[in-house]
Amino acid sequence: MREDVAFTSAGLTLRGWLYRPDGSAGARPAVVMSHGFSAVKEQGLDGFAQRFADAGMIVLVFDHRHLGASDGDERGRIIYQEQQDDTRAALGWLTQQTGVAVDRIGLWGSSYSGAHAIFLGAFDPRVNVVVAQVPGLDTVGTLIAMGGREGFDGFLPVLAEDHARRNAGEPSAPLPVVAPGGEPSVLATPDSYEWFMASRSDAPNWLNQTTLESVSRAAEYKASAFIELVAPKPLLVVAAVNDSLVPIELVRDAFGRAGEPKKLVELDCGHFDVYPGGTHHDDAAGAAQEWFTSHL
Repeated sequence: MREDVAFTSAGLTLRGWLYRPDGSAGARPAVVMSHGFSAVKEQGLDGFAQRFADAGMIVLVFDHRHLGASDGDERGRIIYQEQQDDTRAALGWLTQQTGVAVDRIGLWGSSYSGAHAIFLGAFDPRVNVVVAQVPGLDTVGTLIAMGGREGFDGFLPVLAEDHARRNAGEPSAPLPVVAPGGEPSVLATPDSYEWFMASRSDAPNWLNQTTLESVSRAAEYKASAFIELVAPKPLLVVAAVNDSLVPIELVRDAFGRAGEPKKLVELDCGHFDVYPGGTHHDDAAGAAQEWFTSHL
């Protein structure tokens, strides 16, 4: 059973879906879920949430502020500290719902929100189990992997100029999230463009636009710096060996520093193949469901 729900974060209304397993009685484990950079819940999260609910979990899926169905006037604004706070608000709301076992809460994140799952797994005591799927643990590493160090260095003056404009009271400049090859965008890989273009038919409220400020702040985000602090909470990392956005070497290095209990599942696929319709969706969703079932 899925119902539309809403809660507040920093005075803004965030909207999402709440799933309850059929015939559930008594306190049930629960999972909080959100999507990656700019993406909204309609872009494949139901395929994961329904599987978790079928396994007996209460599941909350939500859109971050400024994205999708949630409020926020600066559409396309993606600031990781704000999204972390949105997830904290989601955890707080979920733990107040009838039938939720507050000592059995899992956090699932994918790509950019996979980094949030690691960060909040380290710092939020309400999180008991963490699943990070194709996690963007080192954003500057991702930017350098896509454009090279020379390309990254050449982009820094653009970010500095945008800060000067914002400091003078002007809005941050817009930038597409994805674009055809050769055109500027944040996620400048062919599979990023293909996946977002294909999934937008299911998500008419997805916006192919963010801001240079969002990119600037993202470049400062290195959730892998905190991965050691997740333990002793169980941590599952689902990685794509052929990931064009998150180099597998960065994931392996971070995972190696994590404490037990932990598990790394490496799938022979690309970044977007873990979502519904992708070649390895069943593998990714199954691994997460088994991890939550075992540890929640």
